[in-house]
Amino acid sequence: MKVSWFHKHGGPEVLVCEETRQPTPGAGEAVVRVRAVGINHVDLDVRSGTSRIPLTFPHILGREFAGEVAAIGGEAGPLKEGDRVWVSCRIPCATCEFCLTGRDNLCERGGYFGMDLPGGYAEYVKVPLSSLQSLPSQVSFQDAAASQIAFGTAWHVLINRGGLRAGHTVLIQAAGSGIGSAAVQVARLAGATIFATASSDQKLQRAKALGAHHLINYSKENFAERVLDLTGGKGVDVIMEHIGGEVFTRSLECLKMDGVIVTVGAHAGEVVSFDIIPFFRKQLRLVGSKNASTTELRTVMGMVAEGRLKPVIHAAFPLADAAEAHRVVDSREIFGKVLLLP
Repeated sequence: MKVSWFHKHGGPEVLVCEETRQPTPGAGEAVVRVRAVGINHVDLDVRSGTSRIPLTFPHILGREFAGEVAAIGGEAGPLKEGDRVWVSCRIPCATCEFCLTGRDNLCERGGYFGMDLPGGYAEYVKVPLSSLQSLPSQVSFQDAAASQIAFGTAWHVLINRGGLRAGHTVLIQAAGSGIGSAAVQVARLAGATIFATASSDQKLQRAKALGAHHLINYSKENFAERVLDLTGGKGVDVIMEHIGGEVFTRSLECLKMDGVIVTVGAHAGEVVSFDIIPFFRKQLRLVGSKNASTTELRTVMGMVAEGRLKPVIHAAFPLADAAEAHRVVDSREIFGKVLLLP
């Protein structure tokens, strides 16, 4: 089979398309023929080595993918060869404290495709049968590959960790990204008033079409000053922050009394300093957020199947062009998700 993998850390150019042996399933496993795989920024971090995750080379990226069951080892259960599926991005242990309490996103023994396990930048991937999720016929492979992490993370950040609900105000940073464009849709479903930032007016107009109410071009104006101006100096109830660095510290200025900022990324700076005094004087909350649980993933994928959520796809590349796809993602000139089509 063909794979796009890398033999050492480096820039996009280290991704090479080569051939390797197609996997065969053992008992309790299946092989999925990958039709589409989503590219996430963590892929770029793992490739470059900045994620500090130990790897075995050559390494195959790709956390979220969809396709068809190509082969099954042992008893298959309800699924059979040829069935359309999406694959849960994480394999939880199902026995630890977190898994047993519905928080399998915090499982410390499981693994991620594309990080701990070979991922979807390949024509075929071996997966546990427990990771297979049926994909309804009305959902395309591309939409399935673009939905799981973006909508799952946005749901976990805004609804689970941020407590967003109808009547709230919410600031969504970088609304043109895959996770940002997904968050606008989740916030719209929650009934919140949405403040969206982006680097261009074109991106903001697309965010508006998804449901954003107030548009802020952070390349032209101070987003914190603009948020405070639009809210009469009060600020917003919830902030989704996945940039880090100065964006994180300036976002703190936008919080309303008893507000919460949820952080889920730090590509622009992992170490920051901020003033603690406003936190206790205004009763503010700083909340960390990881990826979504399996239950949350099934929830958002169900909403995609119902048409209540629709992923935004910027571009799709053939597997051999994985390096170019990474360059496009890294350019930050995108709106939505970038995919590979093995």
